[in-house]
Amino acid sequence: MDFLMSGLAACGACLFTNPLEVVKTRMQLQGELQAPGTYQRHYRNVFHAFITIGRVDGLAALQKGLAPALLYQFLMNGIRLGTYGLAEAGGYLHTAEGTLSPPRSAAAGALAGVMGAYLGSPIYMVKTHLQAQAASEIAVGHQYKHQGMFQALSEIGQKHGLVGLWRGALGGLPRVIIGSSTQLCTFSSTKDLITQWEILPPQSWKVALAAAMVSGIAVVLAMTPFDVVSTRLYNQPTDSQGKPQAPPTPPAPALPLASRAGAASLTAQPPLPARGPAAPEVPRSGSGPSRGGRRLPDCSGPAGDRWREARQTPGVTPAAPRIPPCRPAVPAPSHLTSMAPGGRVAEKAPPNSG
Repeated sequence: MDFLMSGLAACGACLFTNPLEVVKTRMQLQGELQAPGTYQRHYRNVFHAFITIGRVDGLAALQKGLAPALLYQFLMNGIRLGTYGLAEAGGYLHTAEGTLSPPRSAAAGALAGVMGAYLGSPIYMVKTHLQAQAASEIAVGHQYKHQGMFQALSEIGQKHGLVGLWRGALGGLPRVIIGSSTQLCTFSSTKDLITQWEILPPQSWKVALAAAMVSGIAVVLAMTPFDVVSTRLYNQPTDSQGKPQAPPTPPAPALPLASRAGAASLTAQPPLPARGPAAPEVPRSGSGPSRGGRRLPDCSGPAGDRWREARQTPGVTPAAPRIPPCRPAVPAPSHLTSMAPGGRVAEKAPPNSG
């Protein structure tokens, strides 16, 4: 009877808290594996998330995943609270003096929470998938295309087997261990303290309400980091082998209008022509080639040897600044046979044809 009553009580609370679960899931998936400031924030806070989801997805979207949420609460809390209640009724949580032992209470709460959470892990995974589904303009995290709880369980089981149904269960156990032990330990301790100090009548419902509020605050502070990790583990995409994959990188944010205009003007300009190696200058009649008023050395001398050697070196062209340009050697006529001092060709009188 304890298991049944605990499960039904959790389901009754879930009807009112499921919209908060939808908002919590989406805010935890927002900005997944992205640096702050590099992604668009669809949900700025809890109230803005409620308004955004109701406006874009409709008011019914605030109750997404209600069926798996109810089933999970019945299984998880039925086992957890029922097991903890049996341990408390059996006297396992109290010392010889009859006082509550916080270590024993925390250990019993953690063990009971692990049992319930592991058995209900496939339901919790489907609940996360359904609550994360949203319209494309406000979608966060990986978007599964489930049509309902049973269709999702059947599809995951057919693709990945039983192992796929319990994917992320081990990663979610720290969340349950911390949350369950903190909740049950602080609830029992707070209730005993209120009764001892006689703050409220011992048999009043206000005692349980005050203890539940204190334990709820403690659970949120202790469990939230583990809850974020668990939500992202359950919702991450997988390949055909069932192995987890990183979510796709979102596109870069759009540039401001001024920046876009500047980028467009730059891209509109035609590209500059590629600059190849400079062609050697051909000497004009009467004078050799020059650069900046300076006469270039002859290619037939030592400068020409360096010039030809540079041309044969990969990646180096004669137009490079450190390679001295030169004028190409001009074949001497048959009547030019001797060299004048300074490397210039001296003319020889042409032979007498007569």
